[in-house]
Amino acid sequence: MRAAIAAILIALATGHGCSADELAQFRIVGNVIPSSLTGVPGDAARGRSIVLNRAVGLCLLCHSGPFPEERFQGNLAPDLKGTGARWSVEQLRMRMVDSRKLNPETIMPAYYALDGLNRVAPAYVGKPLLTAEQVEDVVAFLATLRD
Repeated sequence: MRAAIAAILIALATGHGCSADELAQFRIVGNVIPSSLTGVPGDAARGRSIVLNRAVGLCLLCHSGPFPEERFQGNLAPDLKGTGARWSVEQLRMRMVDSRKLNPETIMPAYYALDGLNRVAPAYVGKPLLTAEQVEDVVAFLATLRD
């Protein structure tokens, strides 16, 4: 089931990926990525639109959250409510980039990784699901979810 969900997430994603040659360099320290992938903080408003967009982030396929206007929210993953109170920006960035580094059994896609992926849609071979800027935008938005 986890492999099927991951395949659906990857196949449905239509974000603007970049090539492997363009991936931002980052450093993992413990369970965090301490520095922004872009060198600047993300935009929370753009991040919210990515989280709610069922054709880009696909977050609501698995997660629910404080989005009463959104129907059919997922229940396979933790509720996004209070995410910013539970994790630091650096921890959120790690989860977005590649949560497999924290939990190899996770069903969450690696949004900014290329290694160890299976059954990747042809349009995404050699590309991450989200750009570095999109990852930072989502992180900025998730950090605002304090309640």
